[in-house]
Amino acid sequence: MPERTESDSRKLLRRLRDSLAVPGKGQDRLDRITSLIADSMRTEVCSIYLFRDPETLELCATEGLNKSAVHQTRMKLGEGLVGRVARLGQPVNTANAPAEKGFRFMPETGEEIYSSFLGVPIQRVGEKLGVLVVQSKAARAYSEDEIDALDVVAMVLAEMAELGAFAGEGDAMGAKHKQPVLIRGGTGQEGAAEGRVWLHEPRVVVTNPVADDPLTEIDRIREAVGVLRVSVDDLLAAESLDKDQKAVLEAYRMFAHSRGWLRRMEEDIQRGLSAEAAVEKEQSAARNRLEQVPDAYLRDRLHDLDDLSNRLLRILTGQGSDTGAEMPENPVLVARNIGPAELLEYGRKLRGVVLEEGSVGSHAAIVARALAIPLVINADRITTEALNGDPILVDGDQGLVHLRPDETVARSFRDKIAMQAEAQKRYASLRDLPATTRDGQTVALLMNAGLMADLPSLEGSGAEGVGLFRTELQFLIRNRMPQRAELAQTYARVMDAARGRPVAFRTLDIGSDKVLPYMKPQDEPNPAMGWRAIRVGLDKPGVLRMQLQALLRAANGRPLSIMFPFISEHGEFMMARSHTLREIHRERSLGHTVPASIEIGAMLETPSLAYAPQAFFDLADFVSIGGNDLKQFFFAADRENERVRKRYDTLNLSFLSFLELVVQRCAASGTRLSFCGEDAGRPIEALALAAIGLRVLSMRPASVGPVKSLLRRVDLAQARAVIETARTAGAESARPALMEWLATQQD
Repeated sequence: MPERTESDSRKLLRRLRDSLAVPGKGQDRLDRITSLIADSMRTEVCSIYLFRDPETLELCATEGLNKSAVHQTRMKLGEGLVGRVARLGQPVNTANAPAEKGFRFMPETGEEIYSSFLGVPIQRVGEKLGVLVVQSKAARAYSEDEIDALDVVAMVLAEMAELGAFAGEGDAMGAKHKQPVLIRGGTGQEGAAEGRVWLHEPRVVVTNPVADDPLTEIDRIREAVGVLRVSVDDLLAAESLDKDQKAVLEAYRMFAHSRGWLRRMEEDIQRGLSAEAAVEKEQSAARNRLEQVPDAYLRDRLHDLDDLSNRLLRILTGQGSDTGAEMPENPVLVARNIGPAELLEYGRKLRGVVLEEGSVGSHAAIVARALAIPLVINADRITTEALNGDPILVDGDQGLVHLRPDETVARSFRDKIAMQAEAQKRYASLRDLPATTRDGQTVALLMNAGLMADLPSLEGSGAEGVGLFRTELQFLIRNRMPQRAELAQTYARVMDAARGRPVAFRTLDIGSDKVLPYMKPQDEPNPAMGWRAIRVGLDKPGVLRMQLQALLRAANGRPLSIMFPFISEHGEFMMARSHTLREIHRERSLGHTVPASIEIGAMLETPSLAYAPQAFFDLADFVSIGGNDLKQFFFAADRENERVRKRYDTLNLSFLSFLELVVQRCAASGTRLSFCGEDAGRPIEALALAAIGLRVLSMRPASVGPVKSLLRRVDLAQARAVIETARTAGAESARPALMEWLATQQD
């Protein structure tokens, strides 16, 4: 068999383009294409398999196999040689297909007489669309040139599928971006929203995957790469960059100046692709490698290459980030990921946010909570499925996204939104009433905050103060360390907005999932239990002292409440407290006004602090239980790991018993105690926490109404008795018993 030449490749692509230009149905086009490829590749068989759903491939067209098998033969991802190509995103080339491990015989296709097999993935920038296969009776391995030729053809098929060239009946040939899609992700911020998609980074559409003049296309790619290199070099020349930002841009420059990257794209152009299609082909290969690489550093580098490819495509096509599209009135932001500063720029105009990546503790999640915007994270493939303007429903409570929903789903969803709105009206009527239970116990309900955008909620939610103000957001949304005067001004505005209500400022809580953009990331095997929060503050006392000075000056004679995060032992609290007292003394000696009073507290987020010496509880002015972190350390269940974070119940009686120990220790020393975290804002959890003795709960503003509503209609002594009965009965969790008891209570 003679090897294919580059001119053969271009000739095949021209025939393919001409065939696609002929009007006709999607099935007719696929049938013509399989015949054309088999003829050009001089093989007896050519077949096209497309995904009918994310896990199932369907034979959609064939030349050489039994036609009756079309739309009847299906296989799961990873099943057989075709399924292996789809799963790995890499070619499979064998001279003896039946002898290959994992080979699956499909009797209805009549393929048993064909020995050789070459399959390549049909994929586009991370989106797997199907598999293109050629087969021959002769037992031979296909040459590298033949593999490259088929790979280039698959790239063109992927682009044409994106443009709807193969639309037809059935799930596998349904028009792209037209069908309803349900995507399951994770909850980043509760709430429900209906709107239309607004892509943070609009998709670049390649309409000309095949080019006749390779020399012109090579000139175009070289010119565009030159522009890209200059832009990266200009960024590196900026004087404001610190060494860590420069390190990231140096990696960008390394890829931008990579001869191998440019050479591969030029080779793809020589085979017949346009400059844009060549960029996307290499980008798809990088995305596929990214999925296979376990090393986090290498994955980041491949992300760099992915980002550079997007920049290069925008240079080639002229499709910048501003595509001319107008943001819809009810935008739902869709992005792979987004930083806190970028999300803040959109502000409250967004109805919801859907991210392909992200985590419950990410900066974006924190900002979404501050803006009270429903957020779904880990929404797989959302950026490849969604187009600007698509109707979208965001269910932050369940972590679900309905893209292009049918009317039945939309009506049901609107009913849910209407019910939530009605409930909020009911909660608003309780705003000025205390959270006093039927047996006369009053629970103080505070709110969590981290941005000035949070503070208007203090008045409207009915919260009695701010139980946690996250000061790290002022550090995270900048690309440089904030100045002391800037922080003092911000903290003063927070106190002004609180209008005399208490505000507990938590000092800088960075590390783990919160890394400052201008701080060198720490390569830690388990960052959640690594160098973070107060550990960073005590090791970098200059930053801690600067923040303490800003807080003292912001108070300007008013009462001040400071709490230190992630205190694990008495000694850490003593050192942090000493820093605070020294700064008070220094401010006084400089003639500055010091706070009228100061409370110094600690966040109890590790079980170890519950067993601290009595001296700690006597010395601390208050203790705040950080429920999110404490629960993950108590159960040894990473809260960023979807497999385990929901496995353990807050109302597990072992956990409640531990919290009771903390309540008892604080009561013995007269130390004020609060519970802060997501569980404080869930009505059933809040009821249990109050029943075991917690009288201060801090939560997101939207949760204050539902929690207050439930507490005002229950008897805490009875709830406590229900928990004790469950414990005596040997139950694992108090939840079933409490739910059963609540069902018997009268409003």
